[in-house]
Amino acid sequence: MTERANEDAAREAAGGTAAAARAIRVLFENEGILAVDKPEGIVSISEAGKGGLPELLGDVYPGKLYPVHRLDREASGVIVFAKDPDMHRHLNGEFDRRSVRKTYLALTHGETESNRGIVNKPIREFGSGRMGVDMKQGKPSSTEFKVYERLKGYTLVRAYPLTGRRHQIRVHLYSLGHPIVGDLKYGDRAAQEKFPRLMLHAMEIEFDLPSGERLKIEAPVPESFTKVLEELRK
Repeated sequence: MTERANEDAAREAAGGTAAAARAIRVLFENEGILAVDKPEGIVSISEAGKGGLPELLGDVYPGKLYPVHRLDREASGVIVFAKDPDMHRHLNGEFDRRSVRKTYLALTHGETESNRGIVNKPIREFGSGRMGVDMKQGKPSSTEFKVYERLKGYTLVRAYPLTGRRHQIRVHLYSLGHPIVGDLKYGDRAAQEKFPRLMLHAMEIEFDLPSGERLKIEAPVPESFTKVLEELRK
């Protein structure tokens, strides 16, 4: 399936309707925060008039939602919105102070040599939405990873982005020779098109509330992700 076909199918599945919104799981909500489980194929915020996740959540929460971070369209998992400007400022401060800890699950091509590591490689945009490592002009970027499971020809890892660059986990794992499965921007396109989705899922996000309480929000691994794993385990 081509990249355009993948995106069209995802948009059709999402539908942009109230029914799609009801299908989006609310993971946590209080007076200042709404955290949901974003399906793959939906943009985190509106882009040039296109409907995004906040619009789909109109029936769930009719008020204004303030984005504080993004997930790639092709990725799934937990995403947090602020409901008011004060919480928006607080959460932005948490990101600026690097007090937010995010955990992703990623399936990569190939079997990594080490069971854990940290990738410290600067990243910049190269055009057409593609990012890449540039040791001279890139912005400092750091990703920690730990092997979660080894499969024949693949490795399931937990990734912890220590900085927040666009496509950071995807670029860093690709730079190690282990592109994320199903990633149409990074890796051999013919091989990537054999998979139904980008195998990247935001499992957890952890940060401090204004009260000082530490909050951890988790998003279960979706069926679209586990089905691919089940096929590879056979």
